[in-house]
Amino acid sequence: MYAALVLFIFMCLTTSHADHHHPCHSHNMSGLMSVLSSRGDTRAFGAFTYDSVGQKLRFQSNESSPTNSSIGLDLLMYFAEGILYEIDSKNQSCEKKKLQMTSHPLDIPDDAKFSSTVTYGSSSIEDEGLKLNVWGGKLTSMKGSYTMYVTMGCLPVNTFYFTETTSFFFSNLDVELEIKDPDLLVVPSFCHGKQLEDTPEGTVNSFLNEFM
Repeated sequence: MYAALVLFIFMCLTTSHADHHHPCHSHNMSGLMSVLSSRGDTRAFGAFTYDSVGQKLRFQSNESSPTNSSIGLDLLMYFAEGILYEIDSKNQSCEKKKLQMTSHPLDIPDDAKFSSTVTYGSSSIEDEGLKLNVWGGKLTSMKGSYTMYVTMGCLPVNTFYFTETTSFFFSNLDVELEIKDPDLLVVPSFCHGKQLEDTPEGTVNSFLNEFM
């Protein structure tokens, strides 16, 4: 009887603790992002600008990255409108596509589940540890899952994505809580008037699929 009572109290405390954790939404941000595959090769490295209120993201990979596997990308995503622009500034051209999936590593999905709190580094030595909340969930529009490590102030640090065919690790670096260049989130003039391209059956347009 006593053991059952202790177990009941423990379950109540555990549930109460978890219920206090609700997904937060990230700040406006500018910074650098690296993308590694499960094989350890660099898929992309570059700068991002994120408008959390307007739900807009620009990512421009650094083509000077020394790794042969790094891919050149210039992406502008309007998540609220469900639009993805693939931009080629050098040739003054772009492609306008419909977003089938809006998941990205700079914001926690509303349906994310809180997992635990961990400390990177040391929790016992002052200024030598970083306390992070761990969130996870299923990926929509593809068979997979994700795990996000987020600071107490709702700044995503690392995100792991796992699918049936591959896995990716996103890391955010040198982040500042501001939009340094708002013009990066404006559709370039040479993209104006572009019609949505037809999406072939079975194709999923998303930020994540650009690295697959």
